[in-house]
Amino acid sequence: MSVRETARKQYLRLVDGAAAQLADLAWPAEGWLVSLRKALGMSGTDVARRMGVTRSAVYQAERNERDGAITLAQMEKLASALGGRFVYAIVPEGSVGEVLQAQAYEKAAARVGRASALMALESQSLPEGEIRRRIAELAEQLVRDRPSDFWQVR
Repeated sequence: MSVRETARKQYLRLVDGAAAQLADLAWPAEGWLVSLRKALGMSGTDVARRMGVTRSAVYQAERNERDGAITLAQMEKLASALGGRFVYAIVPEGSVGEVLQAQAYEKAAARVGRASALMALESQSLPEGEIRRRIAELAEQLVRDRPSDFWQVR
């Protein structure tokens, strides 16, 4: 196994492990800042004092979080003021393997679809079951070989 393949497998384990840990995590409707602040029984003024900012700055940050407009640096500072730590993660829907399989299937379906269309023009179309089988085989090969245009679907 190459160094590149070993590194890729380490990344895969890292990401899939994080995804598994966070699978049931739901973002609170009020946002994490408000939820933790209320769980701690802290007021906006309390947080503001700990941060050295105004109460309105804290409430604005809470609104920004809900609106998706807060910066990572702000989240980190606020988390610290709340006695927590900010954790940032991007995890795949499902597993890395499932994301790869979905991309490979989409790419394979496009390729086989183009070939089938050309064959149909020549009255040589394949039965639906054969088309599905060829898509599945090509998708498996694409995941295994991962060509340079893997993430492009034409």
